[in-house]
Formats: sequence, structure tokens, C-alpha cells
Amino acid sequence: MPEKQGMINLYNDMLASIPEAVRKGKTTPYTSMNGNMYSFVSKEGEIALRFGKEDLEKFVKEYNTKDCIQYGAVMRGYAEIPESVYSNKTELERYFRLSFENATTLKPKPTKRPKKSSK
Repeated sequence: MPEKQGMINLYNDMLASIPEAVRKGKTTPYTSMNGNMYSFVSKEGEIALRFGKEDLEKFVKEYNTKDCIQYGAVMRGYAEIPESVYSNKTELERYFRLSFENATTLKPKPTKRPKKSSK
């Protein structure tokens, strides 16, 4: 597996395939839409994508992937991208597109804005 900076570069290339996808996070890159994260590079340097239920089941079956675990908890709906996909730009971008499209269907999360003082 490439080192973390190599994975971040690969992640940035993947994001470039969808101009609407905006990278956030300085040290831990991620994407989100309407408050819902749908991709990230883990602290270990692995790319994870969030899928809809059917796409996740197909992906896990095809690649025999393991659960995506962050900070000791399983991240439901996410799959770590296996190393075999890293070198296949077309496949990587296809799965990122599925993740992006799934994110468009998720219910927006309310924003947490600070309350304005009433002076």
C-alpha cells in the first residue's frame, strides 16, 4: 500500500473525477454533502467510501472487504477500498461516483450554528 501522502494524492485524483466533490480536512481528507460524510482517508492511510445498502453488499461480496473501523467503532455503510482497486483508476472513480450518488440521497443533517447573542 502506498504511504499516507501517496494515498492522499490518489484520493485527490479520485475527487477530481467529480467536479462537485469538494475535499475538506487538512490532515484527514474527507468529502461531505449536506452534513453527511461519504468518503475519507483514514489516519492509517486507507480510502473508505460510503455506499447505499445494495451497492455496499455488492462491493463487499466482490472484494471480500472487511468492516471499516475508526476509533474502535464499525462505520456502518462504509467500505475500505482494497489495495487491488488503487491501481485501477476507472474502478476507483466508478466506486467514488456510486458513493457520491448515494450521498445525494441522504437526508440533510441540521447545521450547528452558534446562537446569536441578543444585545
